[in-house]
This record gives sequence, C-alpha cells and structure tokens, in this order.
Amino acid sequence: MVSEGAAGRRTRTLRAENALTRLTDSPESPERLRRVLEQALVFTGATLAAVYTPGADGDLSLVESAGVPRTVYGLRDSYPGSGGSPPADAHRSGRPVFLGPEEAAAGTESGGAARRDFHLAVLPAHGDDGQACLVAVSEDPHGFDDDDRKCLELIAGAIVCPAPQAAPESTEPSSHAFSLAMDTGRVEVGDGILELFGTSRADFDGKVETLLGLTVPEDLPSLMSLFEAGHTVGDRELEFRVLQPSGPPRWLRLRGRMLAGAEGLPARLVGTVADASTLRSDVTDVARVQRLAAALAMAGTVRDVSQAVVSALRAPLRADRIALAELENDRLVVTVLDPPAPEAWPELWRLEWRSEWPEAPVRAMPTLATALREGRAQIWPAGTVLEPALADVGPGGLAVLPLPAAGRMAGACLIGWDTPHHFDPDERALLTASAGLAGQALMRAHALDAEHELVGMLQRQLLPRRLPRLPGAVAVARYLPSTAGLELGGDWYDVIPLPDNRVALVIGDVQGHSAAAATLMGQMRTALRAYAVEGHPPDVVVAHANRLLMDLETDLFVTCTYVDLDLEEGTAWCVRAGHLPPVLRHPDGTTEIAEADGGPPLGVVAQADFPMTPLRLRPGTLVALTTDGLVESTEADIDTGMDRFARGVAAADPAHLGLVADVLLGGARRSDDVALLLLRYDGMATHPLRESWTVWRVPEAARHARRFTRRTLRAWGVPEDAMDTALLVVSELVTNALVHTGGQVRLDLTLIGRRLRVSVADASPRTPAKPTSIGWEATGGRGILLVEAVSAAWGSVPVSGGKQVWSEIALDA
Repeated sequence: MVSEGAAGRRTRTLRAENALTRLTDSPESPERLRRVLEQALVFTGATLAAVYTPGADGDLSLVESAGVPRTVYGLRDSYPGSGGSPPADAHRSGRPVFLGPEEAAAGTESGGAARRDFHLAVLPAHGDDGQACLVAVSEDPHGFDDDDRKCLELIAGAIVCPAPQAAPESTEPSSHAFSLAMDTGRVEVGDGILELFGTSRADFDGKVETLLGLTVPEDLPSLMSLFEAGHTVGDRELEFRVLQPSGPPRWLRLRGRMLAGAEGLPARLVGTVADASTLRSDVTDVARVQRLAAALAMAGTVRDVSQAVVSALRAPLRADRIALAELENDRLVVTVLDPPAPEAWPELWRLEWRSEWPEAPVRAMPTLATALREGRAQIWPAGTVLEPALADVGPGGLAVLPLPAAGRMAGACLIGWDTPHHFDPDERALLTASAGLAGQALMRAHALDAEHELVGMLQRQLLPRRLPRLPGAVAVARYLPSTAGLELGGDWYDVIPLPDNRVALVIGDVQGHSAAAATLMGQMRTALRAYAVEGHPPDVVVAHANRLLMDLETDLFVTCTYVDLDLEEGTAWCVRAGHLPPVLRHPDGTTEIAEADGGPPLGVVAQADFPMTPLRLRPGTLVALTTDGLVESTEADIDTGMDRFARGVAAADPAHLGLVADVLLGGARRSDDVALLLLRYDGMATHPLRESWTVWRVPEAARHARRFTRRTLRAWGVPEDAMDTALLVVSELVTNALVHTGGQVRLDLTLIGRRLRVSVADASPRTPAKPTSIGWEATGGRGILLVEAVSAAWGSVPVSGGKQVWSEIALDA
C-alpha cells in the first residue's frame, strides 16, 4: 500500500523544487512561464496563479495566468503601481502579502459574480524588466499553510517573464492569428488556423459559426461561453478539440484578449490558435488541473461537480471505472458512476442500488472508512488484499481520494483499473490536486443544491396542489422553474371558486428570482384569494392587493392578470396590473389577444386605477393566461412572443387541455420561470333558477319574506314538504339578520337540480354563533340549531364587508 498522506506532504516542497528545476533547465519556450504557474495548482492547491509585471507607465499588468478565470475572484487586468492594491503593496515593499477572505475581498473588485470566500497570496518575483508579482488564490478554508508558502516562494523564484509588449497596430492576420468582431461574428484568420481546422481559404465564409461547427460538440459550450462572456475586456484562454477527417480529434489552444471598441466601433477578440497536441502528454500535463478548476468553478450542482471530475480524470488516467459520492453519516451517496451499468460494479453496490445510483455502506468497507477518517489519499496496486466491495472496483489498482472541505469530509472519489496499473509521480500529483479542488466544489454545490431545494419546496407549497372542479368549465395549469440559476422566481397561478357559479382566474409574476420573491408570491396569492372570496368586484380585489403590497414596504413589485368569469352567462371581467393580457381561442378556431386596458404593476403606485374590460365567451372558448417567461426572449420582443403564443393556442385542440399545455410549453426557454393557466368554457348544461328579495326593516318583514319564498317555490314546482322546510329556514335566517345586524338585508333563492339554496346577506361581518347549551327558560338562541337540523349543509361566508348565511335543502325525487 502506498500512501499520499503526511509523508507525501513532507516531501511536497522537494517535489516542487524538482519539478521547477526541470522546467527552468529546459529550453526557453513561450509555454515555460505558464508551466511554472501550473505548479502552484499542483503543489499548493491554489485555484488560480497569475503574474503581473510593471509597464512603462508604472502600472502592474497581467501577463500570464493559470487555473480558474481571474474574473471569478474579481482580480483586475492591471493595478496602478502607486495604488493600495495587494499586488502594488508587494511590488513596492518587496515582501510577500498573505490575506484572509475579508482582506482579500476588500482588495478586489466587488462584482456581482465575484467570489468572496478565498485567500490571496502576493509574492515578489523578478522579470526581465524589474520586479514582478506572483498572485495565487486558494479556496481552502485554512488558506496557505507553511508548506504552501514555501512552494510559492520557490515558484516566485523560478518566474522569468519578458516585459509586456505593445499590441501590434496592424490588423493583418498572421498565420495563426485571428480577429473576431463581437457584434457581427465576422472573423479574420490566418492560413495556419484554417489548416488546423482542416478547411481552406476558398471554403471559409468568414463566419465564426463555421469554425465552431468543426469543433467536438462536447467542447462547444465552453468555447461559446468564452465568446459570450459579456464582452469583458481581458485575457481569454481555452483548449478545445476539432474534428479530423480520420483519427482522433486534434487539440487546439486558443489564447486571446478582448479589446474594448473605440467610439463607434465594436469590441474585438484578438489572439492566436495553436496546435496543443504537441504540448500535451497523456497524464503529466498539469493543464488538466486548470481545466478541472475552470469546470468546477462553473459547476452549479453536485451532479455538475461529479461529472466534471469524472471527465477530467477517467480519460487521462485510463481508468476502467470511477465513482464520486457524497458522505452522509455512514453511507456513500453516489452522485456519478462511470460506467453507469450496475453489472460493472461489485455485488455489494448492486444490492444497495435503490435509486438511480447505489448507496454503499461505509461500514462494509473498513479500509475505505479508515482512509476517510484519516483524510489521506490512498493508492493500492494490483494484488493488494482488500475487502470485496473495494477489490472488485479496481483489481488492477485502486485509488481512493477523500474529498476534504470546510474542516470535514465531503465525500470520496474511487478510481479503479482492471489490468495492473503503475502509478507514477505525475499521476499522484494530478490525483492530489484534483481531490482538493473537488472537495471544495462539492461543498459549494451541496449548499447551493440545498438552497435550491428549499426554495423549490417553498414554491411548491405556495402553489395550488390541485385545481377545483368547475361547473361548465375545465382548467389545467403548468409551472416550470428556471434552470438557468439555482433560485426560483415568483411566477404563480390560481383558480378561485366563487359563489353563484363564478370563478376567478389569476396569474402573476413577482419581480426577481429568490426566496424573497417566492415568499411574496405566496402573500399575494393569499391576499387575492381572500379579497375575491369576500365578494369584491375584480377591480376592487386588485386595488386592495396593491394597497396591501404598498403597506408591506418591499422593494419588489408584482404583475398579475385577474379574470372574473360567470360560468352561467359566459361573461367575464378582466383586470390587468402590468401583466400580459389573456389569449382567447373561439370555437371556430380564430384567436385573439384580448384588448384589455391595464393598470400599473402592484406595489408601484398607491392610488392606482385598475380598469375592468368585459370579455364575452361562447361554449368551446379557450382562455389562456401565461407569464413572460414563455413569450419573452433575447431573440424576440414580447409582442412577437405573444403573437407566437397566440398561434400556438390557435393550432391546439382544446378537447385535451393537458396536451395543449404540454405543447405550448414544449418550446419554452428555461432561463426564467414559466406559469401557464388554461380554461375551456363549455357552458352549463342546466342553468340554476334564481330570485332575490330585499328585506325591508318593517314589523312584518319575516312574513313578507315567507310569502315571497312560497310564491317563488310554487312557481318552480318545489314539493310542499320541502317548501315547509324552506319557509322555516327563511324565517329563522331573516329574523336573525334583522335582530342582530343593521343595514340592508337581502334574501336569495337558488334552485340547482334537486337542491335548494337559501341565502341571507347582511352588513355585519360577525358569523352567527351556535349556542352550546340552552336552558328551558331561554326565549331565544334556537334558530341556528333549527337551521342546522333541517339543512343538508349550512354555513357563512364573507361578502363585501358583511356576510352571507346560507342553507342547502335536499329535495326529494
């Protein structure tokens, strides 16, 4: 058994010195400075190493870097030599500067994407033109230890860099140079680049897309991100592969610099493309560590981290299988297996295959448990006696890399070979550097995954679990969270059943993508539902929600569309608050975007007006409501997107609303949340019979209400026994309203099929209380008990500042 633990750490400085000696003794080459910097990634666990040299104006300018892009940590292209930056301080004093996270963050740019949790080291170095500076960044919570600092001193002493040269004025491309206009995508390239891409001058049309189409598809996203990095001025470097007519793809290295455009001129990316295959070796090229660091810096989830590690290690190590797992209590929760087939893994792993990946118990692998407890990288050659669960992973050799981060063990990476494998020093260095990077990235991704899951659970709890069944209509809804980031937004929808066969459709969007947006979404959905159930008209519902949002004093605003639909009459009122209008698909297939007047978003103007627009629906009409995530994109404005959405609704078959929703969401971009609400109005087969009576406050008011009820029920053909029950309920509810409330009292009678509903509305919001006990001498309090006894159901609902007490009576067949 060979261990890369404490003994390996004691010889780390010696190994770094030997590696640097080999580099400095080699012939001078343009790659030597970069290879010297790459040693910092291997021997100190740094994620970035860079060199700054002074120019003629005294400013310190970046001349070379290796590892994660400098913009991740807010490092600049240049620093004033007389300023107060860490590179300038080290340059003037000639002494090393080591800064913790707070001091490092204060000395770098505070961009929105810049990390704040890193340690910074700046050491004086010597170039051909005066003193230079070595800058190194570490994400290790403990920063650079004594061995790390000794290695950095060796690396700084080995740095020899030329003085910065002015960029050539001529735009005529050399054999391997290029110049790309960022606004048009037109690129000027030398013949050498065309030869590397395997094309000719006659076949090249001058478009960068043509060259990108010749790259290996797996490398295209990282290459595109280099061109689409917000046009930030600074250095660019990337290795990628291009397809060959025969044989394996060719590795190329792009090195360039983004130049700001002069007044009236676009930004340009200029640089060179060289053949990197001659600079690469199977496993000793530490540029692999740089690519792994760059990939981990962009990884947003645990799965992304795991896939980046597998991609970076399996091919160069020629491993037969590799697994990466998180450590949770005493179990390894596997996040990626390669190969993914269960039969490629030991029997114990297959027995525990309870989900997409297995969960291997650490207690069944004591050798692994010891490695994790000691936190040391362990390498076992072929023939080592191990427990079957480990031996079968790598019968020809096994490497176990504990992944430490933030003072604890985040997980482990297992790499196995089927045939006997020899572990050379370069492989050991690659494994050690990769373990440190992967552990830190795994902890970051786990925290982001946990936050994403928390916000996602919050949003799922705040959205309706199911939509209600509606008389004469069918509604379906869909919600798609964004995949562009790790936070969810505030898109929501709701379907609110209202009295008298009415329904309110609501769809809205809270500004921003965060837990605060999701929380505010839940508050607004609850407020709109409460105001709607109280019986307010649509404009009042939205106005009340606007005032509530203003009182919350939040910095976010809300857009919404509210549609109050009468399912009996097929009429609707629409209110818009800065949101998209409904799209109506009529029974004949024609589609229109409703011309509904709109008010401002909620939370912007305290005394805003929200006009109501009437809508007329015929049976078979489809109402479609959505959020801007479905119709707005960087390629087209929102009007174009609404037209496209309307055409999609027109082409749909409203008989299957679920399929319609799936088709409409099929082309949705996932950089923003998307909510979709569809309702098909079918019309009610049986219309209820309704009559109302205003009860005047006169001594014989109850008798007048009973006479109105008897006359109405006889006209409807209600049986005499049910009529007697209804008269009793009317008498009790009307008397109760007249005695205990003030203001207007209204009696409503509704006959729906074989069910009679008696409702009495008054101006008091207090719900009638049912007495718990009544003595023989009591002269009142029995009315509600009588109503409860003779009713199939009864209750009270708020209505426009008052209440409505209702009773339903089942009629005999």
